[in-house]
This record gives sequence, C-alpha cells and structure tokens, in this order.
Amino acid sequence: MESHDSCVEINSAADIVEARRKGRELAAQIGFDGSDLTVIAAAISEIARNIVDHARRGRVFFSSATHGNRRGICIVAKDEGPGIKDVARAMQYGYSTRKGLGVGLPGAKWLMDDFEIDTKIGVGTVVTMKKWLR
Repeated sequence: MESHDSCVEINSAADIVEARRKGRELAAQIGFDGSDLTVIAAAISEIARNIVDHARRGRVFFSSATHGNRRGICIVAKDEGPGIKDVARAMQYGYSTRKGLGVGLPGAKWLMDDFEIDTKIGVGTVVTMKKWLR
C-alpha cells in the first residue's frame, strides 16, 4: 500500500503546472529520467486538466509505489465533480465533451503502465495511474 508523499490542490491552470512539477520531482527521486519524466508529466497534465475543465477543483496525490521488487510512482487524481456518465466512451481516443482533441483520459492511460477510473455520477471521479521503473 502506498502512502501519499505530496498533494497539489487543483483549481486553475497554474495548479496543473505545479502538479507537473511535483510529479516530475518525485519521479526523479524514485529513479525515472529522460523521456519517462516527460511522459509522467504529460499524464499528470491530462488528468489535472480534466479536473479544471469538468470538476472545477480537486486534488492530485503523488506517492512512490512498490509491487514485489518493482518500484514506481503512483498518481491519484480525485475530484467531487459531476462524474463520468459513460467511461467507455470517455476512454475512446478522439471523444471530447468540450471540443478538445479527446486525448485526455485515453492519452494518460496510454502513457502510464496501470490506469483505473472510479466514478460515480454526482459524487466525483478518482483516477489512479502508476508508472514502473524499467
């Protein structure tokens, strides 16, 4: 079980930048480098942007993760927004409710090794993603 090393409140675009920075910082401490740091930051951007666009506010938690002898980073995004009505559709590349490119959630899933969505209409959404050191 992971413990949260840090958390960023997400209320605006500036908070997305801070979340990326915190995530990159922890990922580097864990041992990620080069393109992996860029990939992790991009996934954080996507899920934090979804919080700003759809829920208005939420939090992104960062922690180190272990599974057997594997080490990695765990990123959990939580909001109390409207929830996702159709997760399967939201996970389709190119689908957007806001005239965007539709790469947010599917893009984040593609960039990370593990990806889960738990959503309840009218309650909110929790996205959990992990990246493992190679």
